[in-house]
Amino acid sequence: MSFEKFRLNEKVMAGVRTAGYKEPTPIQAQAIGPILEGRDILGLAQTGTGKTAAFVLPLLHRLMQGRRGRVRALVLAPTRELAEQTHEAILQLGRKTGLTSATVYGGVSITNQIAGLRSCVDVVCACPGRLLDHIGRGTIDLSALDTLILDEADHLFDMGFLPDVRRIVRHLPTRRQTLLFSATMPAEVRSLAKDLLDNSVHIEIGRQAPAATVSHKFYPVQTGQKTALLRDILEKTDMPSALVFTRTKSRAKSLAAQLCKIGHKATSLHGNLTQQKRRQSLDGFRDGRYEVMIATDIAARGIDVTGISHVINYDMPATSDAFIHRIGRTGRAEKTGDALSFITGEDATLLRSLKKLLGEKWKYQAVSGLTVSPADCENAPAAVRSARPVCGRKSVSSRTSSVKRSGGRSFSDAGWLSRAPQTA
Repeated sequence: MSFEKFRLNEKVMAGVRTAGYKEPTPIQAQAIGPILEGRDILGLAQTGTGKTAAFVLPLLHRLMQGRRGRVRALVLAPTRELAEQTHEAILQLGRKTGLTSATVYGGVSITNQIAGLRSCVDVVCACPGRLLDHIGRGTIDLSALDTLILDEADHLFDMGFLPDVRRIVRHLPTRRQTLLFSATMPAEVRSLAKDLLDNSVHIEIGRQAPAATVSHKFYPVQTGQKTALLRDILEKTDMPSALVFTRTKSRAKSLAAQLCKIGHKATSLHGNLTQQKRRQSLDGFRDGRYEVMIATDIAARGIDVTGISHVINYDMPATSDAFIHRIGRTGRAEKTGDALSFITGEDATLLRSLKKLLGEKWKYQAVSGLTVSPADCENAPAAVRSARPVCGRKSVSSRTSSVKRSGGRSFSDAGWLSRAPQTA
């Protein structure tokens, strides 16, 4: 199958060719047609399957028809990075269309965002918290909206955004197309889908399980030995690009600083950083200036970094779903990857779930003088298993806003920038 089958607008097809797309991925092959027909979609697909283009391409095609310069499509995302990723996909694939896109998320002055939203925007990619600020101020007009897209709906739930999503929906036209994409389907997201979708097409790509291209090693370790174990692994293993997950922002910051002191090219990515510093960390990790990035779960989804060789769970996540999303950062696009997980007595309950999930791929790894017996983790007393802190759900909504015109001028916090080059 080729993209020609969908008979997309020729200016949209120009973006497909420029992006180098040859054949649609399974989620694209199954979703693009029904979206073009105006159907509501419930799409379940693992990260790295081409989901963003699956909704961006038919969205651009439909926006080419009708009046320009009004917000006709809204993409809700759980993190600013994911909102930016979608925004950039719209710019790349729609560069010949002249359609405009804006990102809206918190952390900077709302004044620049207001100015951007007044400049005739077709698509808004937003995090819920800051979008509600604009709705409350009356600085965004959603009356002409005809497409709502919820990306990573399960992560919106994980971060406590579903009440905000329902509040936003009350401000949208009732007659609209709604597309809901998620990697997993917890009960809360299923309930949301039931409320928002009308006669929807249900698309599920693959079983919700860790990618088959990723190998796994589990290191039973005492909490106080985790840093020493990480240092030992980094020194003895060839790791071109390692993403290390911690549970807290302060630990991500301090661990990155410790690694830098002993000569590693390390950076951190967490919610306490400004948008500029987050972008610098991510860009540096993407282009190889940093070999190790220490991150909280903000990086588990929507971070489009290819070629990550290793994912290390310095702290284990709370659920098996979160584990799937973390290790989904490696082994992408049919490449292989490695997932290394540090487990303690706190993780005993999760271990049982993961053993069932991984089956024969489960493998314990011992490091002399640093790891302990697996039984110390599996058979931990109940008091130890329940010691893990419960993290409060905090809105990680947004930090900045930018509006860019595909194939034309760009508006950002810095003001009007130079005209983007036209391409054939």
